Amino acid sequence: MNEPLSAHTPPIRNAHEAPGSGRPASVPAQEYHRHSRLRHSHYRHSHRLAAAAGLGILALLLAGCAPAGSAGITTTVGDTPNQDVVSLPGEVDVQIEQAVEALPGLAEAALRESGVPGLAVAVVHGDRIVFAEGYGVRQAGTDAPITADTVFQVASVSKPLAATGVAAANGASDGSLSWDTPISELLPEFAFSDPLVTERATVGDAFSHRTGLSTGAGDDLEDLGFDRATILDRLRLQPLDDFRSSYHYSNFGLTVGAEAVAASRHESWDALMDELVFGPLGMASSSARHDDFLTHEDRARLHALEDGEFVAKYDRDPDAEAPAGGVSSTVNDLARWVRMLLAEGVLDGEQIADPDALAAAMSAQTVSGTGPGIDGRPSHYGFGFNASPQVGGRMAISHSGAFVLGAATSFQIVPTLDLGIVVLTNGAPVGVPEAVAAQFLDLVQYGQPTRDWVSDARGFFAGYTTPIGDLVDETSPADPEPAPNPQSLIGVYDSAYFGELRVSETDGDLLIRLGAGLTTELALIPWDGTIFSYSPSSESAPWGSLSSARFSDDGQTLTLDSFDEHGLGTWTKRE
Repeated sequence: MNEPLSAHTPPIRNAHEAPGSGRPASVPAQEYHRHSRLRHSHYRHSHRLAAAAGLGILALLLAGCAPAGSAGITTTVGDTPNQDVVSLPGEVDVQIEQAVEALPGLAEAALRESGVPGLAVAVVHGDRIVFAEGYGVRQAGTDAPITADTVFQVASVSKPLAATGVAAANGASDGSLSWDTPISELLPEFAFSDPLVTERATVGDAFSHRTGLSTGAGDDLEDLGFDRATILDRLRLQPLDDFRSSYHYSNFGLTVGAEAVAASRHESWDALMDELVFGPLGMASSSARHDDFLTHEDRARLHALEDGEFVAKYDRDPDAEAPAGGVSSTVNDLARWVRMLLAEGVLDGEQIADPDALAAAMSAQTVSGTGPGIDGRPSHYGFGFNASPQVGGRMAISHSGAFVLGAATSFQIVPTLDLGIVVLTNGAPVGVPEAVAAQFLDLVQYGQPTRDWVSDARGFFAGYTTPIGDLVDETSPADPEPAPNPQSLIGVYDSAYFGELRVSETDGDLLIRLGAGLTTELALIPWDGTIFSYSPSSESAPWGSLSSARFSDDGQTLTLDSFDEHGLGTWTKRE
């Protein structure tokens, strides 16, 4: 996410439908006529850019605003002018103690106001976990409580964890691995669509979202059930923006960099994280494998927002993009990680991650957003971390994550205060973790909240759960052209990017099957002549989405609007 769902808003995405639901589903829309294309491309773009995460709006939300009525502000002078900050209203330990005392009320009020079923929160200060509690329930309609040991899917908070893994691998590599190592040296079989980018893109380029891959590149294949190897191979068909001078938050762009690092060690990514991060940090309940998450009885169910209600209907297997969104963890485990971040890679006397590589990851490497105008503070991205100044002048290192199908998470550290907070929730992204963290940090830094964070954050995040598609809010024609004879459309269609698609007929109704194993099903409803409607449902297409399928007049091609975001959504009839 980056500011309020604008063109500067990077995403946090991820989602497959629940087993037995009939399909993992599709992605957002592109339109069949120019007016709809221009109007609805905004919804598609803003929704994707919302997600998971490198999340500039989150950096801005967590930064706070100037405290109302704060007359007589004083500053604390640093070693250089760009380290000067607004002074705290009291001693730091006292401010943090008072904010911690207020946290239970903040958490309970946020759940009550938002309807999110549950959350867990932990605070780290002075190399100690000073607070760790759970509130609400693991699943709506039950009484199983959230605790500090409840396991959540953390979505795009996986990205800074992955960056920690790279920093740890760097320290174990005797100088042979760094953020500047070209991916081509580690994954010689991988290719972008531009040979120059293939040759020169580095691990750091992948982790700072500046390879030129578009936001959402590969996510559409994941929605269709394809595995990581297939998705990374087909990224060579994705168009690229300007290399190193564009920023596009990309789950599979980052995953490429992580896979390259794992390949340098001749091990899988999940094994690398176990060996270099979770094991050494004592994060016993954490994993980058979805199957491990499912083994925990004390785990939080995902809750999507449908018709205004949070419902536990979906399972999300993010293994294909595990480095970008596949970690599951607890606030107690993540608090140990935060302790390590604040201590320059050290935990309990052991150097876990290379301090220089970790510092580079948590430093601004690229501009990720510029605010709503020339008076807005820019947001920045490092290698897997947000790194932006707060309104009071202190640097904040952060990241958020979300699954539209039912999770929202956030962490933030303020190094000059030796302070960190982690908030995990089991509801679709409506801004709750960011609001709780922002209120807490307001109390620490200003002694009072600076705005109604829960209400305001919900507005900022509204685009995440807004239906998308070129046919949303459209009325079907009163006098449509007749649909073609179904027999003329039945057959097998091919796409180099998406693979095989089959159109079949059952009792006069057309059905599409596509994706890995042809297990994704889309029912086609006549709309107007060769145009049919279908209801995509995925991380990129929230409840209520409606999109178009368009056959050519001769029936030889089929374009699915919700798969055409990058111009790859047309299939050609084979037979």
